[in-house]
Amino acid sequence: MASSSQAGGRVLVTGGAGFIGTTLARELADSAEQWVVLDNLHPQVHPGSEPPKDLPDSVDLRIGDVTSADDLDAVVAELRPDTVVHLAAETGTAQSLAESTRHGMVNVVGTTQLLDALTRAGHVPSHFVLTSSRAVYGEGVWRNGDGTLFQPGLRTHAQLEAGKWDHGDGAAHVPNTVAGTHPNPINVYGATKLAQEQILSAWTGSHDTRLSVLRLQNVYGPRQSLSNPYTGIVSLFSRLAREGQSIPLYEDGDITRDFVYIDDVVSALVAAIAFKPADHIRTVDVGSGVRTTIGDLAREIARYHSAPEPHVTGQYRDGDVRHASCDVETTLRQLDWQPRVSLRDGVAGLQEWIATQLD
Repeated sequence: MASSSQAGGRVLVTGGAGFIGTTLARELADSAEQWVVLDNLHPQVHPGSEPPKDLPDSVDLRIGDVTSADDLDAVVAELRPDTVVHLAAETGTAQSLAESTRHGMVNVVGTTQLLDALTRAGHVPSHFVLTSSRAVYGEGVWRNGDGTLFQPGLRTHAQLEAGKWDHGDGAAHVPNTVAGTHPNPINVYGATKLAQEQILSAWTGSHDTRLSVLRLQNVYGPRQSLSNPYTGIVSLFSRLAREGQSIPLYEDGDITRDFVYIDDVVSALVAAIAFKPADHIRTVDVGSGVRTTIGDLAREIARYHSAPEPHVTGQYRDGDVRHASCDVETTLRQLDWQPRVSLRDGVAGLQEWIATQLD
């Protein structure tokens, strides 16, 4: 990422003490007139509700919750932000099935509370930036052997119980794109992220302001929570391999994801913040553009630690998608951005950081 990145103006970052927010602040906070973070320091992400140690001194951290009108009013009325970076969200796919209200409150009601606080303050920011998710696509588009395209729905519990992992015989997943894949979330988390997009689009469109939506693939890297069981499989696999354990692989080990390194995600956010969309809304996919099986990921992490070979368990998670990846060609043009970190280099970078935290 370029060291000359500039934020400018007054910036409000919801959930800005988390994984992405802390890394973004290290890149941009010093160049902003004010960089205010509103974060509730939830103990699932922040053990002991302690703020991260590597937030820059220029960050003004306010402890508060996006579901609280009072907390938002106190920040919004004083700051009157030029840019709002909306990172605050509950993110666990499996957890969203068991704690749907929690996900709905933070992701949906937290977004509407933010907008109502701005309305009460009589203020319209010039730019909203939302980190959305590849989960809004659900299973995405698949191609049959005869070339016809179809968009399957949820894999049922009965289907998964029978070990029928794919949709159709010989069908292949097609990389997701904003232009070519209609959103069709199949879990509660994905539904709440799509709701965020739609709510913000309606509000910003009605107030003649700008909205950038970044649909992130599976983000990993330094500063990822090592205590949160829902933080993602890269850190989970890393902990197991460090302990000399064989990494367990769900389904048949051939689930695919697009694993994108945190520095590449933050550089996309920097570009989105710096260059407002020409029209009301700009929606882009942010990933590495490379599809990787969880088996290949696990073997890369095991290789780094000289851990035993990963093993297939046949276990599964209800509400999970079989394949998820994206085509970033449009994003490269719209943001003048490109991912630079390979999976091997990213895995090594994460392991090196974990060693500084646990050794």
